[in-house]
Amino acid sequence: MPSAPAAATRPLTGTPVVPGVVHAPVVWARPRPEAPTSGPQLPEPERAGEAERLAAAIEAVAGRLEQRAAAVSGAAAEVLTATAGIARDTGWAKQARKKVQAGESAPVATTHAIGGFIETFEKLGGVMAERTTDLRDVRDRVIAELTGEPEPGVPTPAEPSVLCAEDLAPADTAGLDPQRVVAIVTSAGGPTSHTSIIARQHGIPCVVGVAGLEELPAGQAVLVDGGAGTVEAGIDADEAATRVAADADRRARIEAWSGPARTADGTDVELLANVQDGAGARAAAAGHAQGVGLFRTELLFLDARTEPTVADQATRYAEVFSAFAGRKVVLRTLDAGSDKPLAFATLPDEPNPALGVRGYRLVQVDPGLLERQLDAVAQAVTDAGVDAGDAWVMAPMVATLAEARTFARQVRGRGLRAGVMVEVPALALQAEALVREVDFVSIGTNDLAQYTMAADRMAASLADLTDPWQPAVLRLVEHAARAGADAGTPVGVCGEAAADPDLACVLVGMGVSSLSMAAGAVSAVGERLSRVTHARCRAAAEAVLTASDPLRAREAAQTALAS
Repeated sequence: MPSAPAAATRPLTGTPVVPGVVHAPVVWARPRPEAPTSGPQLPEPERAGEAERLAAAIEAVAGRLEQRAAAVSGAAAEVLTATAGIARDTGWAKQARKKVQAGESAPVATTHAIGGFIETFEKLGGVMAERTTDLRDVRDRVIAELTGEPEPGVPTPAEPSVLCAEDLAPADTAGLDPQRVVAIVTSAGGPTSHTSIIARQHGIPCVVGVAGLEELPAGQAVLVDGGAGTVEAGIDADEAATRVAADADRRARIEAWSGPARTADGTDVELLANVQDGAGARAAAAGHAQGVGLFRTELLFLDARTEPTVADQATRYAEVFSAFAGRKVVLRTLDAGSDKPLAFATLPDEPNPALGVRGYRLVQVDPGLLERQLDAVAQAVTDAGVDAGDAWVMAPMVATLAEARTFARQVRGRGLRAGVMVEVPALALQAEALVREVDFVSIGTNDLAQYTMAADRMAASLADLTDPWQPAVLRLVEHAARAGADAGTPVGVCGEAAADPDLACVLVGMGVSSLSMAAGAVSAVGERLSRVTHARCRAAAEAVLTASDPLRAREAAQTALAS
């Protein structure tokens, strides 16, 4: 926690994640314990007891995380459960036990054992590098347990507060009380980090990658604008109250919105939910989502040592199809490799995993992996008793027309609708031909931005390059959407861009027919669309394509939508 310097007089800026305006005092995340790297050698007779102490600390940390997971649901429960799994992971724990047996204390052994995994993940880059936050969090929690220090993480403020931190681990953000933590601001992290994901789920205004955040002392009142990506200290109380009240009106309109999703002049837009399991699908189905636009299937695979059977896969997929019976479900085939390695399929020691064998390219390693997954999807449709026409199946990381053609043939052979994700710029540039090969296209703006701008989307220092408002990225989106509209092939967007209400209007103006997002973002997007005509959306789309950078693109869109 920083000391109390003079109040900042200039707005601090970062990457906007969740819109919303709040004025509240700063509270800093509890400091993390020092991770010791050396200490006196343990005498041989004490080593067995130290190993037991380590095992007990690991179990205590994992148990608390599981208790918290049981008290929440959705993405928060998944994050906490996953973190508990990291705490109990036999890989690092085995290394730590060996070091204790060699004479290191449990805290030092924990630092060294997890440090080795952190170093490996940082070399891999991408989302694997983002996972180092999870590892450091587990390390710090175990060390705190061993040394008797308070568990690090998020405090429970006595009044509604703005939570500030250099970065937040998934377990920090999962289960937050939105009545107490009314905004989140971090100096690290990107728009697709765990902090951002959980903030979206809770609808908590959030700004990440804020330079100079350490200037703000605890207790300093700040005005956070999650839509603009700004944090202002020393702002006049009356001005702050006016801006907060205006935002409250916006939130009230969102709360009151119940559909249908269409523009002010009657153009219908499909608003869909991103889900990854049956529980998430059932929660989304209870809201205003018209279907599922991105069913991530890799959750079943990532923690498995061997490939799940067709029957196991079918059971899990059927839960999602059943939750949205009679409605469209877009299932993405296994998106693994790179940042999401599989024990039974991922190639080891790739020099650049993000540009390696990932997504659809896994057929190079094991063609049967995809065939068996498609069999499981077909079986799930039968088991759920839903119409095969409601099952839309797409492949990630497709780069060529030949790949798209082959995949479509495999999917259609099972009576399902076939599509591909546009994440590789090469495929976007061939959109006119692509839309004649498949039944639909879904644009993954997160990876499309990463590959278009040659910038790691998890790097906070490059967040401006991977901003979905980048005009170059939007040109590729517009190109694909126009090709789809001309051919009568549906083109959707399932990246984070779809959850930005103003950008959603731009995408609709480009010809995008469906938008998929976190279920909690559906109402905000639907309400925004209801206040603009399709003509304004088209004008906004035209305006952003002539902008020189993301900031000017946002401004151009807002001007066009307000005119």
